[in-house]
Amino acid sequence: MSPARNAWLKLHLYLALGIGFLFVLMGLSGSLSVYREELDELLNPRLVIEEPKGEYLPLDRIMAALRVAHPNRYGAWILEMPRSRQGMITAWYEQPHETVGEFYAPLMVSVNPYTAEIAANRFWGRTATTWIYDLHTQLQLGLFGWNTVGILGLLLIVSASTGLYLWWPGLSRIHRAFAIRHDAGLARLAFDLHRALGLFSAIVLLLLAFTGFHLAYPKMLETILGASDMGHGDEGPEILSTAAPNARPVSLAEAVLVARGPFPHAEVRRVATPTGETGTYRINLRQRGEANIKHPATMVWVDRWSGQIREVRNPNTFSGGQTFISRIWPWHTGEAFGAMGRFLWFCVGLMPLVLYVTGLLHWLHRRGSIKDREVNLAALRPRLERAQSVFLRQSADLLRLIRLLAGWALVRMMRLAQWGKRRYLD
Repeated sequence: MSPARNAWLKLHLYLALGIGFLFVLMGLSGSLSVYREELDELLNPRLVIEEPKGEYLPLDRIMAALRVAHPNRYGAWILEMPRSRQGMITAWYEQPHETVGEFYAPLMVSVNPYTAEIAANRFWGRTATTWIYDLHTQLQLGLFGWNTVGILGLLLIVSASTGLYLWWPGLSRIHRAFAIRHDAGLARLAFDLHRALGLFSAIVLLLLAFTGFHLAYPKMLETILGASDMGHGDEGPEILSTAAPNARPVSLAEAVLVARGPFPHAEVRRVATPTGETGTYRINLRQRGEANIKHPATMVWVDRWSGQIREVRNPNTFSGGQTFISRIWPWHTGEAFGAMGRFLWFCVGLMPLVLYVTGLLHWLHRRGSIKDREVNLAALRPRLERAQSVFLRQSADLLRLIRLLAGWALVRMMRLAQWGKRRYLD
């Protein structure tokens, strides 16, 4: 083995042994977060409208119900529209007094869009799916964890790149690089799986690592590309109402109607209410073909007193750098590639676990710590068929058991994380 290849091998090995577990943790939590909303509805059936009837109530009725339920919460609310007729409107209140001092813990109010009934009042980080999401984005360690995740993204780029370098067998043996042999022992099978699955997942893992690094440190790339305030979660520039206050401010419905003027065929996704006398309505619309479904880049600011449009952000007029930045989030979540893309991203999130286990088996065998053993797939086939039959018969009971165990485990983990966070802050 050449000195250069040996150096790359050691770097790949040390990264795997040193922080491979964190890659596994990021991958598993990322896979679950791909289907965060669906999983949330599965765990909380009250968030699903069984038989939707009629049309949505006016947004002003929804907002009035929120004011009645939360009379002491002043400032802006953000109404996020459901993605299906069975879904709830989610009303976000960014800085509730109950979670002051926490890294990110807004109030999430689920409102039935047909009746304006409040279905749930929850805080971010205190539900199973948002806890998993925080684990993925900041390891439940606040700003320190956020920065750590960004560094992990860079290290994952190094790990995947070294893996691709080590995989390359040369043109003369390229046909052997894709072979998976199950008749040469468990150690060889583990190595072949590690090499083949690593190759097929490396491109997506590199994309996820790069976009994850940007999401942790967004200003760096935004400054280089001249796309400030264009990233995920950015509210854009501060646009103020300039008309004189009067006795009849513009209603939510009127603001949305005005905002849809330049984009009559766009879908309304989010509506932010004004803050103070100089605040504006901020409406997010999704035009056909936009990659970002949940947080589209089309935005319109409407004066709360005159109803005039103060500012428009249209993705069709973006520069190349602005377009690139606005697509990083849907690339990271798989939204940009549709339902199949999200499923592929879910599967790729499982790959760090598979690569970690297969790589560890191969390394332990090379060290002589474990012995090789024969792999007899023919003997396993009847057992797999019986297991599949039992699983199909007991799937309903199994799902209920998993749900109960997951709920119990997540409650314990959240309590442990809160204890650890208090220790860290102290």
